[in-house]
Amino acid sequence: MKRLINFFLSITLCISLTGVKVYAKDSEPTVSADSAVLMDAETGTVLYSKNMNNAYPPASTTKVMTTLLTLEKTKMDDVVTVGKKVPYVEGSKIGIAEGEEIKVKDLLYGLILMSGNDCAEALAEHIGGSLEGFAAMMNQKAKELGCENTNFANPSGLYDSNHKTSAKDLALIMREAAKYSEYRDIASTFAYKIPATNKHPEGINLGNENKLLNKNSKYYYPGAEAGKTGYTVQSLHSYVASANKNGQRLIVALVHDKEKMFYEDTKKLFDYGFKNFELVKLYSKGDIVDTITDGDLKVPLTASDNYFYVKEKGSLDTPKMDIEKVVLTDKSFKIGDKLTEASMTLEDKKLPKLQLQSGVDHEIKSIFNSTVAASKSENKNIIYLFGAFLGLSIIVIAAILKKSRKRRSIYK
Repeated sequence: MKRLINFFLSITLCISLTGVKVYAKDSEPTVSADSAVLMDAETGTVLYSKNMNNAYPPASTTKVMTTLLTLEKTKMDDVVTVGKKVPYVEGSKIGIAEGEEIKVKDLLYGLILMSGNDCAEALAEHIGGSLEGFAAMMNQKAKELGCENTNFANPSGLYDSNHKTSAKDLALIMREAAKYSEYRDIASTFAYKIPATNKHPEGINLGNENKLLNKNSKYYYPGAEAGKTGYTVQSLHSYVASANKNGQRLIVALVHDKEKMFYEDTKKLFDYGFKNFELVKLYSKGDIVDTITDGDLKVPLTASDNYFYVKEKGSLDTPKMDIEKVVLTDKSFKIGDKLTEASMTLEDKKLPKLQLQSGVDHEIKSIFNSTVAASKSENKNIIYLFGAFLGLSIIVIAAILKKSRKRRSIYK
C-alpha cells in the first residue's frame, strides 16, 4: 500500500514539475428547454445539444432575424414612416404612432431593448413592403444560413401555428447577427432615449430588459454581448444569447422552456463551453497547405481564408486532411482562384471543409492547333523560335526568287 501511494505521489510530482496541465472534461449540464444548443460561433461546431432539430414556436427570439435583415437591407439613418396598422399590434410595444417618422437606428433600439412588436412591424413594412413580403425574406435568409427546421410567419414572434424554429437554427441566426458590431452595441446598451420625432417631441425612453447583460442583476454574465428573450402562453419561454471571452464567441439557444430557467441554463452552458473547449487557428489566409503536382506542373495550394477548429482543452489530436483531387494541366487560373477543397476530420468528427486556392498563375496557350501549358519564359522561347523560323523562311524565299530572276535573264 505504501509503495502504491509513493507511486502516485511520484506521478503527481512529475506532472507538476514538467508543467503539463491535465484537463478533465466536465459532465454535460442539464437544461430545462425542450430544444437546446451550445455552438461555437466561428466554426458553427455544436458543443452541446438537446433535441436541437426539434422545432417549436420561438416567440420574440424571432426578432434576432428581424434585426439581421434590417442590418443587411437598410442604413441606420434611414427614416421609416410608421403605417396605420402598426400601433395596434398585440403584445409588447414602445408606443410609436401612425405617420411617425423615425430612424431605423431608433426602431432597432426599441426592437432589441424593449422587444417592441410595433418596431418589428414598422421595420418589416419598410423593408419588405408588407408583413407577408418580409416573412418571405426571413425564410429565404434562414435557408441561406443553413436552417432546416424553420418557418417564419411574422417579424415579431406573435404566436402562429406555422411559425417555428429549432435551437440549432436559432443559434445559426444569432451567429450571423452577432457578427455586426451595431447589433452588439445596441444589445449591450443599458438605457437609450429616442430623440424627438414629429409624434413624440419629448422623445421615448428605453431600458434594456436583458438581465444577462445587466451588471446589477444576479443573472449578469461577464462577456455576454447580446441576447433576446421570448414568451407567449402558447410558445412558452425561449432565449438566445452570445458571449465572447478571449476572442472565442459562443452561442446559446434555448427553445420551449416551461420552467423559465433560461438565464440559469444559459450561464451553465456558457461556463461549460468556455471551460472545456478552445478555438484553435490551424491556417491563416494565404498559408501554403500543400503542393500538388500534375505532370511538369507544380502548384502550391493556399488557404482561402483563416481556418479555425474547436477541440477539447488538453487534447493533443489535430485535424486530418483529405484533399479532393483536381486535374490542372488543362486549366488556366490565377493566384487566388479556388482549385479544390479538403475534407477535415477530428477524432472521426467532420469539421468544416477547407477551401484551397492557387498560389501561382497558370495559362493555357494554343500554338498551331496543339494546346500546351506554358510559363512566361516558355512563351518567350516559343516567340523567339517562331521569329527565327519566319526570318529563315523569308531568306530562303528571297534566295529562290533571286535565282529564278537570274535564269530568266540568261534565257533572254
